[in-house]
Amino acid sequence: MPRTRSVQQLRSHAEHGNELILALPISPGADPNVSQPQDDTNLSANDQLSSPGEIPDSPLSEIDRDDLNWLKNVYRGDKMPQFTLRTIIMGMMVGGVMSLSNLYVGLKMGWGFGVTVTSCVIAFAAFKMLEKIIPAIRRKPFNILEDCTMTTCASAAGSLSTGALISAVPALYLVTGQPMIWWQMMIWVGCIALLGVCMAIPLKRQMINIDKLPFPSGTATAGTLRTLHTTGGDAVAQAKALFGCGLFAALLNFWVDAWRPLCLWFGNLIGNVGLGEKLGWAFPGKIPLFPGKFGKMLMDERTMFHESSALFLAAGALMGIRVGTSLLIGAVIYFGTLPYYIFSEKGFGIVWDPAKIPFVNISGGWTLWPAVAMMVTAGLTTFVLRWKTIAKSFSELTAIFGVQKKQSDPLAEVEAPMWWFLVGVLVSGAACVYFGHLFFSIRWWMGVIAVALTFLLAIIAARATGETDFTPIGAMGKITQLTYGVLAPSNTTINLATASITGAGACHSADLLVSLKAGYLVGANPRRQVLSQLFGVMAGILICVPVYLIIVRAPEFEPNVEEPATNLCTDEFPAPSVTIWKSVAVLLAEGFSKLPNYSVVAMCITGALGIALALADEFLPKHYAKWLPSATGLGIAGVVQAQQSIAMFIGALVAWLWMKNYPKSGEKFIVAGSSGLIAGESLMGVTIKLWEGGPVIFKGIWHSLFG
Repeated sequence: MPRTRSVQQLRSHAEHGNELILALPISPGADPNVSQPQDDTNLSANDQLSSPGEIPDSPLSEIDRDDLNWLKNVYRGDKMPQFTLRTIIMGMMVGGVMSLSNLYVGLKMGWGFGVTVTSCVIAFAAFKMLEKIIPAIRRKPFNILEDCTMTTCASAAGSLSTGALISAVPALYLVTGQPMIWWQMMIWVGCIALLGVCMAIPLKRQMINIDKLPFPSGTATAGTLRTLHTTGGDAVAQAKALFGCGLFAALLNFWVDAWRPLCLWFGNLIGNVGLGEKLGWAFPGKIPLFPGKFGKMLMDERTMFHESSALFLAAGALMGIRVGTSLLIGAVIYFGTLPYYIFSEKGFGIVWDPAKIPFVNISGGWTLWPAVAMMVTAGLTTFVLRWKTIAKSFSELTAIFGVQKKQSDPLAEVEAPMWWFLVGVLVSGAACVYFGHLFFSIRWWMGVIAVALTFLLAIIAARATGETDFTPIGAMGKITQLTYGVLAPSNTTINLATASITGAGACHSADLLVSLKAGYLVGANPRRQVLSQLFGVMAGILICVPVYLIIVRAPEFEPNVEEPATNLCTDEFPAPSVTIWKSVAVLLAEGFSKLPNYSVVAMCITGALGIALALADEFLPKHYAKWLPSATGLGIAGVVQAQQSIAMFIGALVAWLWMKNYPKSGEKFIVAGSSGLIAGESLMGVTIKLWEGGPVIFKGIWHSLFG
């Protein structure tokens, strides 16, 4: 019976945290947990994989037998090109694009999206197109291992924004008011990314080769690679859906945000302002939920309206109906009920004066605190409930390094050697300690603790990703924040800087293991994958960091403006995850006395509710638990504005109805189409921002280099 990965499975972990991993269905007929090569179309007749042979019973251990079986029947890294110049160039280009998409999405929504499947589909389609144009490429077709290596490179670049630039780094800017200089940020995020990549090296053998953890996104990527490089089939249709939806979302975003300014510019250029006004009708960015005064009141006073954006609709389609409904419930409570029953003299006496603070800013004022409390308690409770995973992670430390110490290792010439890990961690860890002291005044012993804590938490995060496809970046960061809330009380800079090491390092370790799982299933050389990951990190640093500084409008790029306004945590870029990281740091530094009236009471209530929902998720039968609201959905609704929650609910509802009525086409196109919508709008949004602020970055870099 054909097996495909359910869209519901792809969205299930969104109930538990703040990161989504996108994946397309596995090729029909492929068992996702069996390491069988499905594609030999690019091998010559003499290079076909041989049939399984007899492996002697003695003196080989079971681990050795598995390794030899994989070498003989799956591995093809020496039989076809893998780490090629065109692969790395394409990987860095696709990765740079995906990192910008993730950056835009993260600053809009607070989530990061895995890019492995999207990257391999884009690269495959690009090379197929180039094959029709360039004869040299036709003579050396793009093979499955090149696609896998390219995907590994692109994924590393995409994870750079998820791990650092939509969490602790921008939160540090908001707390201190002093942004990092562009070269400082490149060095800092580069050192952390290198630390995370190196820490994944000893974890690979234990978690993938021995424990055979599923790593669902890696398994889905392997399935997609097989389908693309055999018959094409459904994957080609999914690629068309991805590109078509991406084009639609890009054009819609251009029509809403850029068409009118472009027409006005054109009118001024030709000296006919009236013509520019006539041509400049743009699709409205806001559409009332209901006609008449009631709909206008909801739109103007309560931020409850339809937003002309495909981004949040697509995100809702990936989240599932439970999270989407929870977002709607939260939006109604925060923006519909609270004004009448709490923020009034008849309620709790918390008078919200719209003349001083518009109600649209309620999400940045009062509701932020109970929302954050709910998400933090729910996330940490879920993390603690995975105590078996945590215990297993620590208990296998000796096993992880024991594998590397074997005298005769069948995979010694294939796996990344242990000295890569030792030298890499020593160099990158020392760099984190040194630059942490230089940039943030972190004492050396605190930096050493942060690096050691990163390794321990990276093990837990990697195992969680391998088992559930959920990388608990938020939980890893909160553990570090709580730790340094004790070691360095009242110091928000140290709190957030050390948390950025842990969160981003764990993210990069898990990301590399996802890619290595895909490579393990298709027979790629893991050593070459690790090298390609480093090139991806380089691409993310060179492309994503400058664009991030343009988007947030860092003062260093506006040297003639005394106090430039940042775009972070505004209507344009709400950045809810940044708000959460900042809020936890401020709370640990200043205490509860600085919070708004009655918010502490609300935090106790919502914190207890978050714990209760996490416990119910774990222990209630699934057919009961699915009817409970999601703590993540309820919490996020208090951090973002109402129209964004409404849009995500609509997207979730459409996807749910589609799956109910047309499950086959839903499995085939929901994830691919949603990925395209997200990528299309985010890349157009980044392009518009670059057009608006691009010249500033060159002036800023020139000013910082030459004065």
